[in-house]
Amino acid sequence: MKALEVKGISKSYPGVRALDRIEFSCSRGSVHALVGENGAGKSTLIKILSGATAPDEGELSLDGKSYSPASPSEAATVGVSTIYQEFNLIPGLSVAENIFLGRERISRGLLDAASMRSEAKALLARIGAPIDVRRRVGTLSVAEQQLVEIAKALAVSARVLIMDEPSATLSDREMTLLYNVVRTLSRDGVTILYVSHRMDEIFDLCDTCTIMKDGRSVCTRRVADLDRASLIRLMVGREVDTRFPDRRDNGDEPAAQIVLDVKALRLAERVKDVTFSIRAGEIVGLAGLVGAGRTEVARAIFGLDDIASGEISLRGRAHRPKTPAEAIESGVALVPEDRKAQGLVLGLSIRENAMLPTLKSICRFGFVSRRREQSRVASVCRQLAVSASSAEVPVGTLSGGNQQKVVFGKWIAHDYTLLILDEPTRGVDVGAKVEFYRLIDEIARSGKAVLLISSEMPELLGMADRIVALRDGVVTGEASAHGATEESVLQMIAR
Repeated sequence: MKALEVKGISKSYPGVRALDRIEFSCSRGSVHALVGENGAGKSTLIKILSGATAPDEGELSLDGKSYSPASPSEAATVGVSTIYQEFNLIPGLSVAENIFLGRERISRGLLDAASMRSEAKALLARIGAPIDVRRRVGTLSVAEQQLVEIAKALAVSARVLIMDEPSATLSDREMTLLYNVVRTLSRDGVTILYVSHRMDEIFDLCDTCTIMKDGRSVCTRRVADLDRASLIRLMVGREVDTRFPDRRDNGDEPAAQIVLDVKALRLAERVKDVTFSIRAGEIVGLAGLVGAGRTEVARAIFGLDDIASGEISLRGRAHRPKTPAEAIESGVALVPEDRKAQGLVLGLSIRENAMLPTLKSICRFGFVSRRREQSRVASVCRQLAVSASSAEVPVGTLSGGNQQKVVFGKWIAHDYTLLILDEPTRGVDVGAKVEFYRLIDEIARSGKAVLLISSEMPELLGMADRIVALRDGVVTGEASAHGATEESVLQMIAR
């Protein structure tokens, strides 16, 4: 039986045809993948299905009945729940309060906090997430917040569950838990609409797949009838070489200058003893489970977290920045893991965001040279193929992948010696990933040092010259990435 039907759905915004007569259906209890490049229209379709926006034309049906939600709460009431790629949580509230926000438990006219904590604990236990339900969400890591979002969705008796990149920040262990949750819900008759850029998830989890391109539904196929090459070809409309750049001749020169040298670094939380270095032209990958301290190391180098003890040197000079501005002045650039909260000013345009780190360099007597600014922004948009009608479009209106391109792009014209990449391809489609990998490789070949933090093991193995493994804030091993395997890296992490 068809649980969800999408019939001729279209949506336009000023100057943009976001969706053009989208058609597909999902069977009850199926795991149905929705795939396409960034800008294909997936996010707009999710907003329509979840009641956040209305279509211009077309119809939806749920279990054979007309479905036209006027709001997300109305959608949830009839059994459609959504886990968004960007979190919908309130940092100042506890985990339990976020899970039951808008559906609070009341006893004798009073808020039943004990009941909510008990139910929240059970929901988190169901997905294997040992998170204290009393903790404020603002103190959680990105991955922990993602798990809270999943538990929040499970708190509603959903018939259709939309998952938008639910695994983007999860470790391998947490991925296994997610897989188990999805399969359990599917067996219970819940229909899962699964949006992901990760090929492994599509082929491991999903029964059927709808491919979108340029706001249109290309086709719907059984996953069993597809392979990676054919799926990518349908998504991008061309053959894509998904191999990583050949880095065997990079980072191996012992005489190359050490750009970053970290010795016995200790921070107040999570980081206890971290030592590693990066040479000019080298990509060093930081491997570890979520909570191992990888992001905290990056934050300390970029002047966001205080250093308790230890030393950091940059090009042979002591480096202890008190602010990101000092770190940038010293030649450090950062692409953070949470692009919306830390990498962009969503209300500003593409142009304004792209020029933030380099604005001073194009000013003369306190005035911005519009000619130089426009030239640089045009170069960034062209080099990274940012999909937008103009550089004056608010960056908050772009798809996740195009937002990530802007985060990357703002450093292209900046004079830096160390580039820190924290989950740089999170929520990015396969075609854009290939372009990012090419760009990262070119950056390293130009002589800059790159620190790559990624939860995707193939990405670390394919892009890094060396891998440094962290566990509980301590370096547990270091090895050349050439010849390393996922198993050997995991063994280092588990020491």
